[in-house]
Amino acid sequence: MTQEHIFINWKRNLFVAWLGCFLTGTAFSLVMPFLPLYVELLGVSSPEKLNLWSGTVFSITFLFSAIASPIWGGLADRKGRKLMLLRSALGMAIVMMLMGLVQNIWQFLALRALLGLFGGFVPNANALIATQVPRNKSGWTLGTLSTGAVSGTLIGPLIGGLLADFYGLRLVFFITALVLFICFITTMLFVHERFLPVKKKDILSSRQILASLKNPRLVLSLFVTTLIIQVATGSVSPILTLYVRELAGNSQNLAFISGMIAAVSGVAALLSAPRLGKIGDRVGPERVLISMMALSVLLLIPMSFVQAPWQLGVLRFLLGVTDGALLPAVQTLLIYNSSNQVAGRIFSYNQSFRDMGNVSGPLIGAFVSASYGFRAVFFVTALVVMVNVIYSWWSLQRSTY
Repeated sequence: MTQEHIFINWKRNLFVAWLGCFLTGTAFSLVMPFLPLYVELLGVSSPEKLNLWSGTVFSITFLFSAIASPIWGGLADRKGRKLMLLRSALGMAIVMMLMGLVQNIWQFLALRALLGLFGGFVPNANALIATQVPRNKSGWTLGTLSTGAVSGTLIGPLIGGLLADFYGLRLVFFITALVLFICFITTMLFVHERFLPVKKKDILSSRQILASLKNPRLVLSLFVTTLIIQVATGSVSPILTLYVRELAGNSQNLAFISGMIAAVSGVAALLSAPRLGKIGDRVGPERVLISMMALSVLLLIPMSFVQAPWQLGVLRFLLGVTDGALLPAVQTLLIYNSSNQVAGRIFSYNQSFRDMGNVSGPLIGAFVSASYGFRAVFFVTALVVMVNVIYSWWSLQRSTY
């Protein structure tokens, strides 16, 4: 195989993997705008129970994904990452179709848990591409790949809300299943992987994987950083609309304003990720990671002092710029510090920490806001990120690669 053919191969795989991440991001977020309405449709009527069940069915997917990710990561290192992409896309398509048929809340809860078990398309796509791309292009490549899921997450709620209004709630699940099945077919036909299967007896245990790493303490600190990034992102989610209402007063466009402010950080991340990834390839991903985390602290603090929605929107846009660099920088450092043999497991562990952040972030935000008010959430989040900046800087200073 010529060098030029290898180049074309990873470029094509990047495009198809990006499309797959976009489709799965869209599919997951299609149902988010009306999840509480579907819970209500399934017979949960009282406001207290509706809030409880809505939070439970949302969080349980991430909880089970955190549990399952290491298992799928080990299988990816044994059988190949493409197989895991196909397993995830097809499994999620079937589960989504079944969600459109459920008759009670317990069936829906079980399927949301199953959705988490079948997840993992994005981390396996990251592992597949990261092990194929030239090292000096890792930052740009993973930054570009991250925009796929972000784009899908941004457009999904808009499409899902429109479809639900015109065609009803259940049909959206069937459309989501179709989108995921298209992702399965596209991946099966166009993603190529040269993979030598590893025998089960030769697969490394978790302890052996850590022992094989050049800087195991650094890798563990990167896992923690991933968790903190998601905690910081998720802590604001439960209070954002309520905080906007406090700032805007009795605005008739509260839903629209809140939606715009919620989406603007994703737009900024979409624009910044490839560019900051390219800068990371030039100056080092560790510098980008530390500087962008430190900048996010400086942006979170003034959010607690804003007096108008537009001020919050501007700060969230700037925060989105920093967010676009963080996870790709972490993933680039992970691939720098692990071999291709264990990349699937490493990325799956990282996904588990990310899922734990997705579960704990909203819980922390809800608790702090209930105890000390909305504005305190931004202070607490900034403090958590600041501690992680110091910890990450210390971990990176101790390592050489």
